[in-house]
Amino acid sequence: MRRRNFLRLSAALPLAGPVTAADRALAAPADVLPGRAAVVESVRRVNDHWINGHGDPGDNRWARATYFGGTMAAYRLTGEPRYLAYAESWAEKHDYGLAGGVATRHADDHNAGQVYLDIHEVRGGEERIADIEASLHRMVHTDRPEKDDDWWWVDALHMAMPPMARLGALRGDSAYWAKMYALYDHTKRVRGGGLYDYTHELWYRDDTWSPGGGGRLSPDGRPVFWSRGNGWAYAAHAKVLAVLPSTDRRAPEYRWNVQGMSRALLARQRPDGFWNPSLADPGHLPSRESSGTALFCFGLAHAIRTGVIDRATYLPVLARGWNALVRDAVHPDGRLGWVQGIGDRPESSRPITYESTADFGVGAFLLAGSQVARLAS
Repeated sequence: MRRRNFLRLSAALPLAGPVTAADRALAAPADVLPGRAAVVESVRRVNDHWINGHGDPGDNRWARATYFGGTMAAYRLTGEPRYLAYAESWAEKHDYGLAGGVATRHADDHNAGQVYLDIHEVRGGEERIADIEASLHRMVHTDRPEKDDDWWWVDALHMAMPPMARLGALRGDSAYWAKMYALYDHTKRVRGGGLYDYTHELWYRDDTWSPGGGGRLSPDGRPVFWSRGNGWAYAAHAKVLAVLPSTDRRAPEYRWNVQGMSRALLARQRPDGFWNPSLADPGHLPSRESSGTALFCFGLAHAIRTGVIDRATYLPVLARGWNALVRDAVHPDGRLGWVQGIGDRPESSRPITYESTADFGVGAFLLAGSQVARLAS
C-alpha cells in the first residue's frame, strides 16, 4: 500500500511501527510547513535512495549536474559527509571539466560549473573551477563578447546564469553581471519577440511558443507555458539574487520578475498543491508533476525568506506545494515519482506517473528542501 493511502487510514488504525517526523508532518494541515526535522528527513530519504541506486555518479551534462547541485544543497543543509564525497567523486571523474570543453558557449554545458563552484567553496583549490571560469571568461571578455543570443531557450537561464553571477562575485568583476544581463535581456525581450510574457507573467520555453515566433497554442487555444521551463527560470532568479549585490542596478528587475512569476503561480496552483505541466490551460494534459513543482518551491522559499515576496500571502502556497511532493511523490523508500522526463513541452515524456523519476527531478527536490528547511521551525 502506498504511504499516502496508509496515512489516510491512520486515524482509524493503530500504528504498527515508529512514527517519524515526516509522518507527523503529513498529519498537519496542508497549508502549514512541517518542522525542520521533517524536511531534513525527507531530503535524506530521497537523496539516500538515489545514491544507493547509482554507484556510478554519471555524466557531467545538465541533467546529472542538476542532481549534484541538489546534493550539494543537501550537504549544506545536513553536513552529511557522504553527500560531499559523492559529489566530489562525480567531479573528479570528469576532472572538473565541461561536457563541451572550455570553448563551449552552450548553457547546458555550464550547469556542471555550479557544482564545481559549490565544491570550491568547501574545499578551495583553483583547479576545481578552472574550466568553468575559462569558459565563461571567454564569453565575457574574449570570444565575441558582443554576442548575446546564446540563451535561446528558457532552461538556459538556470544552467548558465548562476555560475556567471557567482564568478562575478568571486572575482569582483562586474563584467560578468553585465554580460549575464545582456544575454538574459535578449532571451526575455528579443528572442522570438521575447520569451517572457508580461500579461501572463510567465516564460515561453522557446520561440516555438512565443507569439513573435511560432506562437503555438494548446488544443483549447491558450498559450503554452511549460511548468518545468518556468521552474528553471524561477530557480535561476533565486540563485542569482542570492549572490548579486542588492546595489547592482539590474537586481530590481530580477526581483520584479520573481514577484510577477509568484503572482502567476499563486493563481495556477492545483488544489492538491502541485502545478500542472501546462500552466495556462488546466485542461491541457492535467497531472501532478514533481520537477516543476519542486523548482517553484525552491524559488518560493528563497523569495519568502529574503523578503522579495510577502510571507503571509505565499507561505501557504509553498507549504501546499512542499507537502504535496512529500505526501504524493516521495515513495516510502525515498524514490521520487511524478517527474516528467526530459523534454521541452507539456506533451514530452508521457505518461507522467507515480513511478516516473529522473536525476534532475531529484536535484530539484533537494534544492527545494534545502530552502524550505531554512523557513521551517
